[in-house]
Amino acid sequence: MIQEKDLYGFKHYFYGEAYYGSDEGMRFRLAREPLKNIVYLKEEEKYADGPVLKAEVWFGPLSYDKTPHEEITGKAFDFDEEGYKAAIAWFNTMKERHGSS
Repeated sequence: MIQEKDLYGFKHYFYGEAYYGSDEGMRFRLAREPLKNIVYLKEEEKYADGPVLKAEVWFGPLSYDKTPHEEITGKAFDFDEEGYKAAIAWFNTMKERHGSS
């Protein structure tokens, strides 16, 4: 099971970098979309481009860049703490679904 402590905290995604991880054969990516460093922007500018937190999962041995796009499942969440927690819950749901198929 993926937990918050297994990933970087929500503020990590302000730096414009994705987080990649894996858990028992499931690989995942979490990133702010659009991917952009917003750390030094004024507060009102940080959300001006309508960002989302995009969670993606895929199964198999290949990295994100080497996996065919059609084999990656993604979902967008609100770019806030609640969206971050919802994305982690979604990762676990996707893992459970894959394990039961």
